[in-house]
Amino acid sequence: MNVVILQPSYIPWRGYFHQIAKADLFIFYDDVQYDKHGWRNRNRIKTANGTQWMTIPVLSGGVIENNTPINQVKIDWKRDWNVKHFQTLSQSYARSPYFKQYAPMLADFYQRHDELLADFTIELTIALTRTLGNNHTRFIRSSEISGISGVKTERLIQILTSVGATHYISGPSAKDYIDNRQFEKAGITLEYMIYDYLEYPQLFPPYDPQVSILDLMFMVGAKALDYILPNSNLASPKEDRR
Repeated sequence: MNVVILQPSYIPWRGYFHQIAKADLFIFYDDVQYDKHGWRNRNRIKTANGTQWMTIPVLSGGVIENNTPINQVKIDWKRDWNVKHFQTLSQSYARSPYFKQYAPMLADFYQRHDELLADFTIELTIALTRTLGNNHTRFIRSSEISGISGVKTERLIQILTSVGATHYISGPSAKDYIDNRQFEKAGITLEYMIYDYLEYPQLFPPYDPQVSILDLMFMVGAKALDYILPNSNLASPKEDRR
């Protein structure tokens, strides 16, 4: 069984959804420490004024500094960030071919009022996965698996063993800390992603391959998976992110 373990992110880029597509089981790694300057609560979109961050505000202070796990981070609702984000998407992509197709689904999500960041980002990622046409990947959260301890590779192996994984698919940056020998000992094969994707049309040049999946969906619609899964010998330069 092919398994991927990744921290939940806000409207991730297409490499994230490529890993989801390769997985029989995708595990949201939600009970590890929240990384304050990572991708958990933000991502980038294309606008007429250049690439722009969209960030979900979270309650900070001593909570995040004290090793708070991702699944306990709370959204800061003192700001109407959800209204602003949907307005930004609407203004930036109004002229894209498929914005109207996906707008109702997104509008529903931006009307939610989740207390926890992970609840919003995980549910949105699953909805985007199904909208892309991937109905085979199953999803669980690492926090739902009991009896897991340790750190780094040891912790990954425990999670993978508990779900019956035979093959683990990892992002390339994990090469820096994954201990291949532990995978061999556990009888789990290991694969590192190669991000090598076709370019697609974008509204605002220059081309930026590392923006949110929403950019791709708004521009090519139902063909989005064709620009994610390998289907051609023609490909743009490799994108080595995450």
